[in-house]
Amino acid sequence: MYDLLFSTGSIGRINLRNRSIRAAAFEGMCPGNHVSDDLINYHVAVARGGIGMTTVAYASVSKSGLSFPHQLYLTEDEIPALQRLTGAVHKEGAAVSVQIGHCGRMADVKYSGTCLAPSGGLNLYGPTWAKAMTQEDIRSVIRDFGKAVIIARKAGFDAVEVHAGHGYLISQFLCPYTNRRKDQYGGSFENRSRFLKEVIWEVLHQANGDPAVIVKMNMRDGFSRGSDIDEAIEVAKILETEGVDALVLSGGCVSKTPMYVMRGSMPIKAMSHYMKNPWMRTGSRLFARFLIKPKPFSEAFFLEDALKIRSATRLPLIYVGGLKSGVAIERVLQKGFEFVQIARALVHDPGFIGKLKTGEVTVSGCNTANFCIAHMYSGQMICFQHHPDIPESWRQKFMKGRSLPDDH
Repeated sequence: MYDLLFSTGSIGRINLRNRSIRAAAFEGMCPGNHVSDDLINYHVAVARGGIGMTTVAYASVSKSGLSFPHQLYLTEDEIPALQRLTGAVHKEGAAVSVQIGHCGRMADVKYSGTCLAPSGGLNLYGPTWAKAMTQEDIRSVIRDFGKAVIIARKAGFDAVEVHAGHGYLISQFLCPYTNRRKDQYGGSFENRSRFLKEVIWEVLHQANGDPAVIVKMNMRDGFSRGSDIDEAIEVAKILETEGVDALVLSGGCVSKTPMYVMRGSMPIKAMSHYMKNPWMRTGSRLFARFLIKPKPFSEAFFLEDALKIRSATRLPLIYVGGLKSGVAIERVLQKGFEFVQIARALVHDPGFIGKLKTGEVTVSGCNTANFCIAHMYSGQMICFQHHPDIPESWRQKFMKGRSLPDDH
């Protein structure tokens, strides 16, 4: 029924059994920044459910890149546990990737020890003052990206996905709003893209073809003075020239335009309810409704911009953004994208892809209430339909697509 989706495909040296990839949505399953059985079991479930490749999300390459206490930190000590994860996923017939990145100015100093950014300024995640990176800071983080690739290879990952979007550190260098540097890393687009290129050089050097190198990039930041589609096209051309294996096309900034990334509305009352940090909980209750503006959801919401990148590069492209049905997935692949990434549909049901293949479902049961996103910042990623302790009144409102009181 979905001939393109269930055809085989390749990224670098990896052969995937189909064109589906579990997107690097933050799982929140690494307490103390360590691999847990929950993380392993979730990715094994996704692999068993028929995915072509699953992606372990948001692994920090440096201690300074941590923003959560339950976020993976890639160190040599994690290799044995990660080997258990990759081995178990491979036994289910899927490939496995790990997303590597650094959160930059969105670091929480309780876990990161410092807050590094292209330019200094207030970091509301602390709250603390972000430190403008020195030349040595820049070189150190670049080396950390290379070390992360070596760890990923030893751990058995088939690919690394370099996070260069969503307002994290590489994206902060690319964005004129967050990069006010006066040296060779700031000002012109050529200078603002220098950090990206130097990271990619190091990653490609250390990978040397194994693992494959994927880059997640923004097409638009989603706010004025942010990066836009014209520069995104140039970023894609740079990455093609440098020799990466594939691009993931996304958009938005999680600290400034989070619903541009995900679409729909954020259940703010639920997000505040589960926050453990009293500063964040109080701030969320008072201000989040003004800061996290809803943005209408439609299936394949990034497609129009993604097609502009498609026309500008021959690189394999991975479409991500609001795919919930087999029909929409097939339509995107027909437009010339080699792979699709899916997140929320796999939070709702890790077996979604396999059920599309058997005809058990044609559309995901996810209704984009975004509870999984609201909850993952303080605990594990979970769909409200499966949460054991959610108030029943909330569950009924989410099922009907309604907001909770005080969300707007």
